Amino acid sequence: MEGSVLARIAAIVFVAIAITAALVERGRDEAGQAVRPAPLVAPEVDPLRAAHRRCQELGEAAASDPDCLAVWAETRDRFLGRDRTGGE
Repeated sequence: MEGSVLARIAAIVFVAIAITAALVERGRDEAGQAVRPAPLVAPEVDPLRAAHRRCQELGEAAASDPDCLAVWAETRDRFLGRDRTGGE
């Protein structure tokens, strides 16, 4: 290989190492510790979601189940922004 080809390869390797070092350093805070993302917060437990699961497991029988019909009515009212307490 010619000297100029080796010099170009060395320059490319040097730039790649410099970029990698800069990215690693950018991911650290003031104290030099790696910055960690905030922990994920578990969503609130929604009883309506559990009822939907139960209806899903029932399959076609859910179409005639009064509890599932009530769950779907509640979901529809939430979606449409209706007040189910009777104070429309």
